[in-house]
Amino acid sequence: MPTRTLKSQVTFVKPFHLHSVDIPLPAGTYQVLTDEEQLDGLSFEAWRRLQTLLITPAVGVHNGTEQVFVIDQHELDKALAADLAAG
Repeated sequence: MPTRTLKSQVTFVKPFHLHSVDIPLPAGTYQVLTDEEQLDGLSFEAWRRLQTLLITPAVGVHNGTEQVFVIDQHELDKALAADLAAG
């Protein structure tokens, strides 16, 4: 099955926390990568999300400038909505 990676950015005005990231994250703009696979056998094009990755600046890590976390897309959406409501 063909796969693709979608790239996007999200911006938080306030610090936020996601369960899959063990530290609170500061306000800022973050890159999000979404891996999807195409569903075969349909009369229209459809894709299924395989995973969502959040790229953050490296915090508390001596090597590297970025960290990548596998996150829940729904949790990210909720955190963005809460940030917007609090803004």
